Amino acid sequence: MINQSRSETAVFALGGLGEVGKNLYCIEHEETLILIDAGVMFPENELLGVDYVIPDFSYLIFNQYKIKALLITHGHEDHIGGIPFLLQKVNIPTIYATKLASALIKNKLEENHIRQKINIVEVDGSTSVNIDKLKIDFFDTTHSIPDSVGICIDTPNGKIVTSGDFKIDLTPVGNQHIDLQKIAKIGESGVTLFMSDSTNAEAPGLSLSESSVVKSINDVFKNTEGRLLVATFASNIHRIQQLVETAVKFKRKICIIGRSMEKTIQIGRKYGYISCPDSSIIQEEEVKFYPSNELVIICTGSQGEPLAALSRIANDTHKYIKIIPGDTVVFSSSAIPGNGADINKVVNKLYRQGASVITNSILNNIHASGHANQEELKYILSIIKPKYFMPIHGEYRMLKIHTELAQQVGIEKQNTFVLENGDRLLLDNGTVRQGSRIDVEDIYVDGKDTTGLSANVIRDRKIMSNNGVIICTVNIDSHTNTLTTKPYIVSRGFTLLNDSYNILEEASNVVNNDLNELFKGKVTFQSVKNTIKTSLSAFLYEKTHRSPLIIPVILNKRESLEEVINYMTKEKKR
Repeated sequence: MINQSRSETAVFALGGLGEVGKNLYCIEHEETLILIDAGVMFPENELLGVDYVIPDFSYLIFNQYKIKALLITHGHEDHIGGIPFLLQKVNIPTIYATKLASALIKNKLEENHIRQKINIVEVDGSTSVNIDKLKIDFFDTTHSIPDSVGICIDTPNGKIVTSGDFKIDLTPVGNQHIDLQKIAKIGESGVTLFMSDSTNAEAPGLSLSESSVVKSINDVFKNTEGRLLVATFASNIHRIQQLVETAVKFKRKICIIGRSMEKTIQIGRKYGYISCPDSSIIQEEEVKFYPSNELVIICTGSQGEPLAALSRIANDTHKYIKIIPGDTVVFSSSAIPGNGADINKVVNKLYRQGASVITNSILNNIHASGHANQEELKYILSIIKPKYFMPIHGEYRMLKIHTELAQQVGIEKQNTFVLENGDRLLLDNGTVRQGSRIDVEDIYVDGKDTTGLSANVIRDRKIMSNNGVIICTVNIDSHTNTLTTKPYIVSRGFTLLNDSYNILEEASNVVNNDLNELFKGKVTFQSVKNTIKTSLSAFLYEKTHRSPLIIPVILNKRESLEEVINYMTKEKKR
């Protein structure tokens, strides 16, 4: 049971703390629950077969009646990608989002076949909304996607401000500047709690301006004689616009590859964020008809994702695009933590096929981060002037460093909170303290299954990938408590073929003996399974020092293994 006074205001995260992704923050006051963002996180390599990691919605399901709105700071996947999953679990009366984020959300709902009518209200940096006892104001920020905003929420217990993802870029691409005047005015009014983006908290100095990348991109186009292949984030609309403008300037035809890239450019052009004449865009099957120096291919895969367009090109499995000597491949992005090895694999394959590769470095400023560096973070802290500070959107070390920056600009150490998902802060008449915790865990999504995979499923997949799997089939006569045949054991990915017969034959004898001993007393289905697992795991570890996944299959005396498989296959087809 949550221990909270009816008059207190609670602030907590269901995702976004201790990680870069699946942002979901909550403001709860009495019978009102406001959500800020609902993102996904893309899985690391060890999460086998997982497509997305999403927040745990259990608390929201239990408190469905309190939910009044979902506020969106911008249209990146780590802030809107979880909305289709969220809407299948709870009802959201209204989603407040900027113009571009609204368009991306609507497209996402269509792709995921969300049939229910969703009330999406467009906002901008001047919008104010009243929800019960909460007054909500939006303010413009600068990020790597247009129409990004921060949010100020005035509650009966104090003012809460969240920055969203931001940077201070005085020469941004596009027309949107961060509204420092409004942010300073909010600071002057008195901010109780500030929640701020920590992604670049480790990076000293100031972030590179997006407009400074334009010169580097121009230089690449000017100095490249062959084909250009440029990989970047599909959501980085500002960067895509730069690439498109430069391609038109250098009279290169543009081929767009990757479903997410195609969809982003389609939406960007529809709403005026990307300007490009139709005559400059060609289809992938038309690439072969143009000279190499008249082509640029803009694609997904800058993080080495195995199924992305650039990886398929590097693996020579793309239907239309093959690397030819003289091609130049540009990675217009920085590596997300954990993706370095995957990117290097793709780079090596591209080199092997004869391409030149340009990655972001101190010599090639072909990418600018959309997140604030240390000096920008300190500046925002100094004009917001919060009494309490909670860093968000970052791994633990990023959050920790961000609190140290806050202390440098005068926020007292005891007023800074490095929290985990589920930890709650309670605001009470201008003071903040840490409250009781909400139990949350990561939810793993395989395909579009919104129920999520349990940690046990992920554990089993890891065991199979590392140690293989053993299937032990026993046929018993339940009336006489006897085995009708000797246990039959098969393995996959466990032992070398030459070794497997003797080991598995021995294992069969061990299981046979232990089960016959078990059958001297009263048995249950579960006790048979447990005996098989215990016998096999102990024997196999003694012989091989490996612990494969063990799957017991128990058959009735009248059933054969083939009959069971046939039956299961028919059920699956239904």
